[in-house]
Order: sequence, then C-alpha cells, then structure tokens
Amino acid sequence: MFAFISLLNLTAIKRKALLGVALAILVPLAGYLIVDHYGRNVVHVPPYLIAERVDTIVKDGKTTYDTVYHQVKDFELTNQLGQQVRLSDAKNKILVVDFFFTSCPTICPTLTKHLKRVQDAYAKNDSLIQIISITVDPTRDTVETLKRYADRNNIDPKNWWMLTGDKKEIYDLARHEFFVNAVEGDGGPDDFIHTEKFVVIDKDRYIRGYYNGLDTNDISRMVNDIAVLHIAKDKKKPGLLKRMFSSSK
Repeated sequence: MFAFISLLNLTAIKRKALLGVALAILVPLAGYLIVDHYGRNVVHVPPYLIAERVDTIVKDGKTTYDTVYHQVKDFELTNQLGQQVRLSDAKNKILVVDFFFTSCPTICPTLTKHLKRVQDAYAKNDSLIQIISITVDPTRDTVETLKRYADRNNIDPKNWWMLTGDKKEIYDLARHEFFVNAVEGDGGPDDFIHTEKFVVIDKDRYIRGYYNGLDTNDISRMVNDIAVLHIAKDKKKPGLLKRMFSSSK
C-alpha cells in the first residue's frame, strides 16, 4: 500500500515537473507569438508625417493615389569629440533629434535632462537609438564647448551626438528637413531658432513624431512610440509560424 502511494506521489511530482517545464517553454513562446502577431495587426504605429506630394497612378483604368512622405536627407556635422559624423552613420537606429544651445538659461537644460533619462533607459540597448542634439548657436558652441557641456551632463557619446557646424546649414536642416520652425530665415547673424520639440525619425529616415520635450507625459508617449517602431513589422512579412515552417523546408 505504502509503495503504491509512493508511486502515485512520484507520478504526481513528475507530472508537476513536466507541467512546469512545458509552461516555462510555452508561456514565453505564446507571448512572443502574441507580440509577433499583434505587433503587425493591432498595435498603433506612429504615422508618417510631412507629406511632400500625392502621386496619381492610373492602372487598368483605375485611379489610385500614393502619398510620398518626406525622407530626411543625409548630412555631415561635427560631434563633441571632434569627429565628422553623418546621419547615415546611425544606420538601423531610431533617431531622437532636438535643437539647443549650451548657454541657454531657459528650456535647454530641461530638454537635456529629459533626453538624458531617455538615454539611461536605453543604457543596455544603446544600439537601438541615436540621440542627436544640434546647436543653434554654432559660433559659440565649438567642439570644446560641446564636450564640456556633455561631460557636465554625463552624456555618453556612444549614442548621443552633440553637433555643431555651419549655421546656415544647421538652420536649413531645422526648417526644411526636420520642420521644427515654420518661420523662414537666412541663417544669418540675426536669425535664431529656439524650439522645445523632439523629433523621432525611423530607421528609414522618415519623420514619425513631434513631442514637447518639456512635457513628461509627452516624453512618455515618445518612449512608447520608439518601442513600437522597433517592434513594428513589415505588413508583407509573414508571421512567426509561417516563417518557422518555411525555413524548415
């Protein structure tokens, strides 16, 4: 009798152990399948912004319209380490861009503090994002000045560039590539841009969001949108199960 009871207990223990192993495998897999599936179908993906034109396409007697969105052009400026860097050097990263100047006594310290929190949040995944702070006062914000400012704020240059360069080029970028200022100007001595906006650019260099860098709620929304852009799937890409079975053939 005792042997029979012990056998039942042993069987029950084995069943529990097998169930534990099964759950350890299936629960994460189920979670991944849900994210993989709903990442393509349910999660709200930030829209494309700044439409440049709408093309009319006539095919087989049917007329359709295709919106062409603005794609930020490549450019080259100098970072706080004195290195010439290009936008294309941040390939496959989500970009967070702002415009600031180191002697700003008002909004810029807060913008920098909030971006520092974003950088810290991605400390273990620093290859996913690139923060780009471009000075609007390049005459005073030399490489050395940017380096001191970066060090004072504990900024890691690995995935946060503080950029300087030609003022006219920077102001043209602000107005006609990132669209953070609607007022035209010539980039001359009397021209000045001051904005609290953060701009999120996806891996293909399309603008996907503008956020108030002074508003912590808006920054939380930005961080969420960055995460969504990382997991957003190409609609033409098959689901995980289909990919698994296709690769096994």
